[in-house]
Amino acid sequence: MAGSGASHLNTSKLNLGVLRDYYRRLFLECIDKCSGTKALVWDDGLTGPFGLIAEASLLKDQHEVEKMFRLHSSGLPASNVHNIIFIVRPRLCLMETVAQCLLNEEIKGGAVRKEFHLLFVPRKSLLCEKKLKEKGVYGSLVNVDEFNLGLIPFDSDLLSMEMDDAYRECYLENDFTCLFYAAQSLMILQALYGTIPYIYGKGDGAKQVVEMLRKMKMETGGVEPQITPQIDNLLLIDRNVDLLTPLLTQLTYEGLIDEIFNIKNTNVKLPPQKFLTAEEKKNVKEEALEEPKKFILNSADELYAELRDKNFNAVGGIVSRKAKTITAEFDERHAAKTVGEMKQFVSKLPHLQAARASLATHTSIAELIKEVTDSDEFLDALRCQQELTHGLETDKINPYIEDCIAKMEPLSKVLRLICIQSFCNDGLKPKVLDYYKREIIQAFGFEHLVTLCNLEKGGFLRPHSTKSYQTIRKTLRLIVEDVNEQNPNDIAYVYSGYAPLSVRLAQFLARPGWRSITEVLNMLPGPKVEEVQQIPMGLRKRRASVTSSQSSMGEQKLTLVFFLGGVTQAEVAALRFLAQQDDGGVDYVIASTHMITGDRLITALSETIKPVKLNPF
Repeated sequence: MAGSGASHLNTSKLNLGVLRDYYRRLFLECIDKCSGTKALVWDDGLTGPFGLIAEASLLKDQHEVEKMFRLHSSGLPASNVHNIIFIVRPRLCLMETVAQCLLNEEIKGGAVRKEFHLLFVPRKSLLCEKKLKEKGVYGSLVNVDEFNLGLIPFDSDLLSMEMDDAYRECYLENDFTCLFYAAQSLMILQALYGTIPYIYGKGDGAKQVVEMLRKMKMETGGVEPQITPQIDNLLLIDRNVDLLTPLLTQLTYEGLIDEIFNIKNTNVKLPPQKFLTAEEKKNVKEEALEEPKKFILNSADELYAELRDKNFNAVGGIVSRKAKTITAEFDERHAAKTVGEMKQFVSKLPHLQAARASLATHTSIAELIKEVTDSDEFLDALRCQQELTHGLETDKINPYIEDCIAKMEPLSKVLRLICIQSFCNDGLKPKVLDYYKREIIQAFGFEHLVTLCNLEKGGFLRPHSTKSYQTIRKTLRLIVEDVNEQNPNDIAYVYSGYAPLSVRLAQFLARPGWRSITEVLNMLPGPKVEEVQQIPMGLRKRRASVTSSQSSMGEQKLTLVFFLGGVTQAEVAALRFLAQQDDGGVDYVIASTHMITGDRLITALSETIKPVKLNPF
């Protein structure tokens, strides 16, 4: 069974602080190139990721950053700084905004002569530079630079590149830039943590990343990082190999927070009413009640670290036990008789108060989730999903999906269910697919035809083909009956009976190996990749001696699982569960192009086309 708590998880984990420090140092060097006071102008999509590597207080206290603004077409607020640094992604639409800001600043003038700088993240773009030249503002920039931000540490075992459009770019637009960035990030990881000896992969994206890694390695002239390898295996999984898993509703605590409220860069915004006492509600202005309350969600919060990967049905019991424990610890003050005992209680007080505040927060969050999970809409959709994954009546028009369309329930919900049916039936019969398309267009509008085409192009909807889902389902044990949600013994607990196919692949790779599932691997999209990277002899010997001396302590091998095209919180939870197994022998660090839910994946492939209103006159 599982070892307990995060301590087991961290025994052989990477120290991701090394990576965070690396990015922080490079970023500070970038902004320190210009001397004098500074204002940073942020592209909205970068504030969250950069907040995880360089705190605002550090920038202000030690690097002369006096102001921070959001990049906005209305221009920049007044400031008396010497340097204005635009920090943006290489997107043409953002260049329009940067140009507008620069033109506005030139018109305004001011007492202090300002210098303008542009920092592209993660790479410069010739197209973007050309756009700035067309707008006549490129000459106003003293310096145009790039900052290669790759994998950002989210937690002790989780990294994300926060490239939200990665799947769309690869499968709709045939733009594989994100895969290049992924390969570049892996090169940085290997420079910091040593060459990864064994690389495995599944899918077209995985093959491309491995080929890029080979080329990048050749470009370095074969110079190896002189570091003992800290990562034993790299597993690259193309999201296209398993599109069913992210479409299903996640049922872990963290997964449901993400499904319902959207976690962004480890932050979530929640309705404030649940987090105020009756007294506070009386004194707070109405506008404040409308402002969402922001929470940081990571393992620094002990209770969250314990709850995050649990099935939601197990959360109530843990919260209840925690409440009793905290009450008992507070009651210890009554038993304290001597000065020493009082002193000991006082030293524990800050920790107890923090634990009580955390308990109140997570009790309120659990109540918010329960309001959703107890609703008929949620339970009916979940029942439909589970029937489809079990292969029940997947080859005909589903009455529940029909009802959802007729009631005009959210289109993303309808599309998720249709796509799930498509996967579980190895594609839809032409008349079933045509029926769904026709009903959606009639109910929601013809403009959604492009979205339906995108889903077909992206591999989510497809015509019926040879039966492979049943074979995959049985061979990989994707459906587990009578799963134990309270004390799980299988990864299927994260979806209450369905085991994520992607994580099953990682599990089989660790033991007994992929040779045992060759038939299934051939059925899944894209090629299988296996690559061995040679380790310098001296480092190999040291590695071997470390392993043998620590073998009695049961040192675990470390596998980096990299999802190309997004990963769900439930898949992360399943990999953490595998790492906690006493007989697993493998620890996992999880990396991804970005964090996804089914809704965000469908939305990324959607087109928002507004019908043109014709003027009759």
